[in-house]
Amino acid sequence: MQSNKKNNASEYSVSGLSNAIKTQIEEHFGYVRVRGEILQPKIAASGHCYMRLKDENSAIDAIIWRGSMNKLSHQPEEGMEIIALGRITTYPLRSTYQIIIDSFELAGEGALLKLLEDRKKMFLAEGLFEESLKQDLPLIPGVIGVITSETGAVIKDILHRVKERFPTKIILWPVSVQGKTASEEISEAIMGFNNLPEDSKIPSPDIIIVARGGGSLEDLWAFNEENVIRAVSKSSIPIVSAIGHETDTTLIDYVSDKRAPTPTAAAEMVLPVRLDLLDQLKQTQLTLSRIITQKLLSEKNNIKGLARGVPKLSFIIDQKQQQLDSFYERISLGPRRLLDHKRNELVYFKSSFKRNNFDIAIKKYEELIYDNNKKINFLNHQNYKIIDNNLNNLSKRLLSVSPEKVLMRGYAIVKNTKNVVITNSVSAQKYKNIKIQFKDREIIVSNTPKKVKIKDKRQKSFL
Repeated sequence: MQSNKKNNASEYSVSGLSNAIKTQIEEHFGYVRVRGEILQPKIAASGHCYMRLKDENSAIDAIIWRGSMNKLSHQPEEGMEIIALGRITTYPLRSTYQIIIDSFELAGEGALLKLLEDRKKMFLAEGLFEESLKQDLPLIPGVIGVITSETGAVIKDILHRVKERFPTKIILWPVSVQGKTASEEISEAIMGFNNLPEDSKIPSPDIIIVARGGGSLEDLWAFNEENVIRAVSKSSIPIVSAIGHETDTTLIDYVSDKRAPTPTAAAEMVLPVRLDLLDQLKQTQLTLSRIITQKLLSEKNNIKGLARGVPKLSFIIDQKQQQLDSFYERISLGPRRLLDHKRNELVYFKSSFKRNNFDIAIKKYEELIYDNNKKINFLNHQNYKIIDNNLNNLSKRLLSVSPEKVLMRGYAIVKNTKNVVITNSVSAQKYKNIKIQFKDREIIVSNTPKKVKIKDKRQKSFL
């Protein structure tokens, strides 16, 4: 009987049997929800994703078609624990069964936290969170770029705070802050601000604020995505992250140049209070005026001190004038004496000549006197020129050796504490303190007695 049953069993081809199994499985199971850990995900050139789902005892092949991949809120990653929704089917060519996944969700917050921690470790290993990469924020940005939703309280809070502290131009780049397209929109906005051309009608911002309100870990997940993190790390414009509330932390907070606990705090962080700056400016002006006044008073006192050690110019001029008067007197008396001498000679010759030669001698000596007068006048003129030139040269030399000019050439004047000039080393050793006057200031130095080796101009050494 048993043998007849075996003989009467239906006969299938291999393909027929495979198709029959496929039909039975698909009709029996239909859509199922399967929980498991993703193993070896691989995206093919076609855009389909091939992987396996496993638990501690079993594994099943899985496929996500390209059309479904574009709709996922999370991309499949190695070790990610998910709850997949899909259809069980078979692959007749290999006689295997598999699940076609239409969508999946992470298996609870624990899976999200594990994925978050894994990504954090990856970025840390790459050095994206290094403090040395952080950029300094500008003191007063001329333009602030804001990446957030154009609706909701976040942008309103930022605008209100900016207007209150320091009115500045704000450029909003509206994006979705959660959902499937959020991370892509945020990363494109960051790169868009950085790539604005110089001739663009939209000015390039000096700083960027990336902000959104609070929410669950799932709601804030866009700010943990790899494309957002890498866009922030490549930004040449300083970025401040302001995601969620003070207790919320996302990966963008680690890579940003500064992290603000709230969007309102971000506005406070990037801008000073205008009234405070004005008050600081007034205080600085007062301090600067006081310093300048003190400096001018100090320099005035220095000039007075220098003036005490310099002879009065009127005294020097009076001395030279006296010398000039003496030269003039001597020059004036010289021609007169010469004339008197010649007249005496003439009288002598008159008395010695006979009467017949007297007229000739008189005429001769009159011509001689005329010639001498011309010579005397010429000599007087020349002497005046020489004396005038000498006086000018003496004045120039006097000015060139004045103490101020000497100090400007790097020399110094040594005095005692009573402002008496010390001209030699022996005198200097008598004083405990001496003053040294330079071109810009006067200093007091201690003059502790000690043996000093001194050389005179003839290079003779003595102690």
